Amino acid sequence: MTAPHRHTDGETDQRLEAPTPSRAPGADPRGDDGGGLTGAVVVVALVSAISGLLYGYDTGIISGALLQITDEFGIGSGWEQVIAASILAGAVIGALVCSRLSERRGRRMTLLVVATIFVIGSLAASLAPDPLTLSLARVVLGFAVGGATQTAPVYVAELAPTRYRGRLVLFFQIAIGVGILIATIVGATERVDWRVAIGAAVVPSALMLGLMLRLPDSPRWLVKAGRDEDAREALERVRPAGTDVSPELSEIDELVEAERTARTSGWRGLREPWVRPALVVGCGLAIFTQLSGIEMIVYYSPTILTDNGFSDSAALRVSVALGATYLITQLIGLAIIDRVGRRRLTLITLPGAALALIVLGTFFVTGNDGDAQVPYIIATLIAFMAFTAGGIQLMGWLTGSEIYPLATREAGAAAQSASLWGTNLLITLTLLTIIDTIGTGQTFWLYAAFNIAGFVFLYRRMPELTGRSLEQIENKLSKGQFRPADFADHR
Repeated sequence: MTAPHRHTDGETDQRLEAPTPSRAPGADPRGDDGGGLTGAVVVVALVSAISGLLYGYDTGIISGALLQITDEFGIGSGWEQVIAASILAGAVIGALVCSRLSERRGRRMTLLVVATIFVIGSLAASLAPDPLTLSLARVVLGFAVGGATQTAPVYVAELAPTRYRGRLVLFFQIAIGVGILIATIVGATERVDWRVAIGAAVVPSALMLGLMLRLPDSPRWLVKAGRDEDAREALERVRPAGTDVSPELSEIDELVEAERTARTSGWRGLREPWVRPALVVGCGLAIFTQLSGIEMIVYYSPTILTDNGFSDSAALRVSVALGATYLITQLIGLAIIDRVGRRRLTLITLPGAALALIVLGTFFVTGNDGDAQVPYIIATLIAFMAFTAGGIQLMGWLTGSEIYPLATREAGAAAQSASLWGTNLLITLTLLTIIDTIGTGQTFWLYAAFNIAGFVFLYRRMPELTGRSLEQIENKLSKGQFRPADFADHR
C-alpha cells in the first residue's frame, strides 16, 4: 500500500510503506513459522555456500599464484596489478547485469548462468598462454563472482523458512572466508602449479551447476512474474510435506503488490531525496570497506613481503595465517554483532585497524624490517586482519539488505555492490604503483588515513540499525531521521 510522504520542500509524494504484518513474513498462523528445514532448503543453502566459497577462492588464489605467474610470464608490477584487478572489473559488471537478469529471468536462471560462467572462466584462466588471456579469463570469472554475490543471498532468503533465514544467508559470508583460507593453503604448499590451483575451481563450480538444476525458482519472483501456481509448487517443494503454504503465499502476494504499486521504486527511487541518506551511508560504507586495506593484504601480502626481504615460503605461510585470522574473526564478529551492534562494532574496530597500519608503516619507514622484527611485523599484520575482518568487513554486504526501502532494496544493494567492487578494482590496479612511488611504509600510512576517514564518516552518518525492524528503519528514513542521534533512543 502507499502512504503520502512529505519532502522538506513541502512537496507531497507517494512512497512504498512496507507492510507490517502481525507475524513474520512466511510465518504460518499456527506458529510453526513455515515449517522446519527440508532437504531442498539445505541444498539451496549449499549452493549459496559454494558460490561464496568460489568468490573467496577465486579472488584469494591469485595472491600466491602471482609469484609463479610472474616467473613464468616474466612480467612486472603493472601486469601483476592488471591480472589481480581483472576479476574485480568483471565483478562490477556481473553485480549490475545480474541484478537486472535476476529480476527479469529469475534467481534460478541467473544462478545457472553464474555457475556455467564459473566453470568456463576457471578453465580458461588455467589454460591461459599469456598474461592478456589470463586477465580476460579473470574478467569472465569476475562476472560470475559479482553475479553470485548479488543473487545467491537473495535466493536463499526468499526460499528459507523465516526462523532459519538469517543463519542460512550467513553461510554465504562464512564460505567466503573458507574460500580465502583454502586459497592461501594451496598457495603456501608451493607444490601446486598455479594452473592447477586456478583450474581446481571447476569442481565446485560444476557441483553448483548440478545442484541448481534440481532446485525451484524463488516463489517471490514467480509471484511477481504472475505465476502463482508455480510459486505454490515451489513453496511446497521446500517446505515439509503437508505444510499449508497458503498463508506464506498470501503474504508474498501482499509484499509484491505493495512493491508493484509504489512510485518510489527501483533505480529511479534511489534518486528520491528521502532515500538518498540511505544510499550515501550504504555506498560510503562499501567504499570504506575496501579502503580499509584488506584487499591490499589479501591480494598482495606475499608480493609485498617478498619485495621486502621475506622468502617465498615465509610470505606464503603468513598468507595462511592471515586467511585463518580472516575466517575466525568473521565467525566471532557474526556471533556478537547483534549483541554489540553494527555501528558500535565498526567504530570499535576501525581505530585498531588504523593503529595496526600505522605501526606496520613505521617498521618499514624506519628500516626496522629485518629478521629481528619479522615476528612483530607478522603479529601486526594479523592484528590488522582481525580488526578489519571482524568489523567493517561484516557490514559491506549486511547493510545492503537492511537500509533501503523495500521497493528500492534490490537496486540499492546493486549500487552498493558496484561501489564496493569498483573501489576494490581501483585499489588493486594502483596499489603496487603507489608502493613503487611512495614506499611500502608510506602506503600503509595512507591506508591508515583511509581508516580514520572511514571512522569519521561512519561516526557522523551511520545509525545503529541493530534491533530495528526493516519497517522501523524505513519509517525513520521517510521522516528524514537517519542520523545516529535519531536512533539513539532505541538502545
